[in-house]
Amino acid sequence: MDFNLSPKTTEYATKLQAFMESEVFPAEVIYHQQREQLLADGKPHTLPAVVEELKIKARALGLWNLFLPHYGHGLSVTDYATLAEITGWSPDIAPEAINCSAPDTGNMELLDMFGTDEQKKSWLQPLLDGQIRSGFAMTEPAVASSDARNIQTQIVKDGDHYVINGTKWWTTGAMDERCEILIVMGKTNPAADDHHQQSMVLVPINTPGVKVVRNLTVFGYVDQHGHAEVSFTNVRVPVSNLLGAEGEGFALAQARLGPGRIHHCMRAIGMAERALSLMIKRTVAREAFGKELVKQGVIQEWIAQARIDIEQARLLVLKAAWMIDSVGAKGARKEIAAIKVAVPQMAERIIDHAIQSFGGAGVSQDSPLAAMYAGVRTLRIVDGPDEVHIRDIARLEIKPYLS
Repeated sequence: MDFNLSPKTTEYATKLQAFMESEVFPAEVIYHQQREQLLADGKPHTLPAVVEELKIKARALGLWNLFLPHYGHGLSVTDYATLAEITGWSPDIAPEAINCSAPDTGNMELLDMFGTDEQKKSWLQPLLDGQIRSGFAMTEPAVASSDARNIQTQIVKDGDHYVINGTKWWTTGAMDERCEILIVMGKTNPAADDHHQQSMVLVPINTPGVKVVRNLTVFGYVDQHGHAEVSFTNVRVPVSNLLGAEGEGFALAQARLGPGRIHHCMRAIGMAERALSLMIKRTVAREAFGKELVKQGVIQEWIAQARIDIEQARLLVLKAAWMIDSVGAKGARKEIAAIKVAVPQMAERIIDHAIQSFGGAGVSQDSPLAAMYAGVRTLRIVDGPDEVHIRDIARLEIKPYLS
């Protein structure tokens, strides 16, 4: 078994790590200062200028759109996983700086795989260039959207148009003033079987009848890109805005979520690594009850267990990524579900211990830990709650015994 990184991954990882150390980490203080000023100015969803500066630098270095293998660099899902982990050390800045942030990554993958030439020209290319942002409108407030078959938004064909009516929420990115396009999932074929009732359509956010109702906070945090509740009232778009074919919405959603879960999980591992590093530095520098905190048995147990848990999680994610490269997301279904459960729980536990080691400072704005905790805890719900993935794993394990 060879656990070495490929030469191409090593090349990009070295370049990305240098970019993180020379540009991203020093920009974190500036980013938060600029965000505070924007919040004071009543512009909570405006991108701080320092990120646009980082985007220019990253693109000049060739650190751009690394998640799409056929856009110049040829990185596999396994290759990119290592790079996603590096960006997880600074989750508010690094992913967007290299144009690899959700939900745009998943939306670009959908447009790349299923978009028409015109759709790619109108929406994919500006997203690849980092000129606009996008949203993915699937989750609904009135139903348990972890079962996508429950979605109630109606997409009705009327001549050369679709008419859309419904309400979505947790549409990440829709509050950002750069957001120009939404991918909306709803029912076009209610008489079909459960998995062929849904379709996806492209809806420009400025289309009449689209209303961004409000922003949803995450544990009280106001994210820069925002998580919006969006209503659609008699929204009309041309039938040419259909993504893929009618009735393929469920399949498209699964295609979108496979690689995206690798990205989320590897970034969470990066967050866990940073939390562990912060915990060690903090406990080395602090003294209580006559000795450094790092010499206390409970702290040493946290540190040792964190290292074990991170290594186990990384191996599991890399296996899932390798399987996606080898047999596709469908063939890696069990492994993808497993990482979606294991990694956020692992990262949440390590970040929680790091917060505990910091004391009051850990829950304040003086360290990144509180925001990291909010993000990782939310990840246990994003892209399907833990319980849904556990159910899928159990069913796949039991299936051979029932045949």
